[in-house]
Amino acid sequence: MSLAPAPSPQNVKAQVSAAEWQTRVDLAACYRLVAMHGWDDLIFTHISAKVPGTEDFLINPYGLMFHEITASSLVKVDQAGNKQMDSPYEINPAGYTIHSAIHEVRHDVTCVLHTHTAAGVAVCAQKQGVLPISQQSLFVLSNLGYHAYEGVALNHEEKARLQADLGQNNFLMLHNHGLLTCAGTIADTFLMMFTFQRACEIQVLAQSGGTELIAIEPQILAGAKAMVAAVTKSAQGMGGALAWPALLRKLDQQDPGYKS
Repeated sequence: MSLAPAPSPQNVKAQVSAAEWQTRVDLAACYRLVAMHGWDDLIFTHISAKVPGTEDFLINPYGLMFHEITASSLVKVDQAGNKQMDSPYEINPAGYTIHSAIHEVRHDVTCVLHTHTAAGVAVCAQKQGVLPISQQSLFVLSNLGYHAYEGVALNHEEKARLQADLGQNNFLMLHNHGLLTCAGTIADTFLMMFTFQRACEIQVLAQSGGTELIAIEPQILAGAKAMVAAVTKSAQGMGGALAWPALLRKLDQQDPGYKS
């Protein structure tokens, strides 16, 4: 059975505020960029963004590939998972559990990004998690939580444990499952995932060499939080505001359909 076509861009754009439409465009761009980087997992995994001025959030229509998602096709739901605008699409129930849990308690967070990449899940399966062996890992380790695997995230009782394990961190490793980042902007959330993914790729590659690894000195690791805070302050956040316009220029050249 084929899905109904997405609502027309004119209908959706006319029904929402300018701020919501911009969030929709940026979130659709984030989905396309995740696909462009090869981090998507067919129709699975999810990225959400808060609708400005509300407790509602936008999430992917379940059944579309990430490279198909547009600003108009994103589904708006409330904290209970009820659709707040007509849409021919449903949402991933596991995605709702994870994203609603974070949006419910982290009012500083606008966007939540979750992936199932091979390198990410490979490190998620390692008891020690992220190792301090790269500059990228320092950014992650300065702000990282871990969450034990409880099966497919359909049990709403898991939400409280997920919230506790994330705490005030912006990086979360879901054991045996995947990576998650969250931040105050879509741009920062994407850049954090780029760093998280790269740290995992480096770790898996370094381990495959079969030789002893050089760990970053403990005193450097101990100062990572202050170092990252200094870098991010000078870059206004995680640096997403600097990288995002360049990412959009690349996307506009290769895949501009996200804006519809």
